[in-house]
Amino acid sequence: MGERILYLGDTALDQQASYLAGILTHFGFDFDYIASDTKYSDSHHAGDYKLMIISDYPSCNFTEDQMHAIASKVKAGMSLLMIGGWESFIGLEGDYGHTPIEDLLPVTMKASDDRMNFSSPCMVMAEQSHEIIDALPFDSDVPAIGGMNSFTPKAGADVLLSAVQFKAAIKNGEMTFTESGKHPLLVIHEDDSSRVAAFASDVAPHWVGPLVDWGDSRIKAQAKGADSVEVGSWYGQFFANLINWLTQL
Repeated sequence: MGERILYLGDTALDQQASYLAGILTHFGFDFDYIASDTKYSDSHHAGDYKLMIISDYPSCNFTEDQMHAIASKVKAGMSLLMIGGWESFIGLEGDYGHTPIEDLLPVTMKASDDRMNFSSPCMVMAEQSHEIIDALPFDSDVPAIGGMNSFTPKAGADVLLSAVQFKAAIKNGEMTFTESGKHPLLVIHEDDSSRVAAFASDVAPHWVGPLVDWGDSRIKAQAKGADSVEVGSWYGQFFANLINWLTQL
C-alpha cells in the first residue's frame, strides 16, 4: 500500500498481535510494531507514519509529552485508530481517560472500568452507508462478537457499526431472543487533516469472538516474526477496509 503504519500492542507478534499483523501483511500494508510490554520511545516520532494503531497497549507506556507529540502529529495529518481490549480505552489497565489520546479519538470514555463481556449473542449491526462496510454482508450474514469496551460517541462523529445484545431463553421448547442492549462498536471522524476511529471490540481472541471466522472463505496469513493465523475472509477485508480508509486521506 505504500503508507507506513505504527502498530502498538496486542501483547506480542507471536501472540495476539499475530492476527492484525497477519492481516496487515496479507493486504500489503507496511508497518512497524511495538509490543505491549515495551515503552513508547521518542525515536518513534522520527518515523513518518500515516497511521498509528493502539490496541491493548496501556497508556502508562506513554509520557504526557509523548501523548502531546502524537496529538501534534494527528493535527498535522497522521490518522489514529484505537482497537478495544483490557488495556485499551479505560479497560482494566488502559486508563486513556482524560489524556491527549482521548481528546483525539471520536469517543468519550467512561470514568471507570468499561469492559463488557457477553455470554449471550451480541450481533454486529451496520448503522449507515460507508466505504469501510458497504461491500461486506453485514445485513445478510450478521456476525457476532464476544466482548467490547463501552464508550460514547462525541458530537459530530459517525457511528458505522453497533453491537446489539440479545437475551436468549427457552420457552415451551422453543428458543427466543430478546434485544437487551445496543452499544456503539465502530465510530469514526474525519476533518481536513486527519481521520480517527475507535473500534470497541478486540481484533484477536477472545473478545473478537465469532467475528474472527466471519467470511465465505479462509485467509491464511503470517507476518514476519509472528505466528501464522487462519481467519475469515470478511473479517480480514473489514479490517483492511478500515485501515485503508484511515491511510488514504
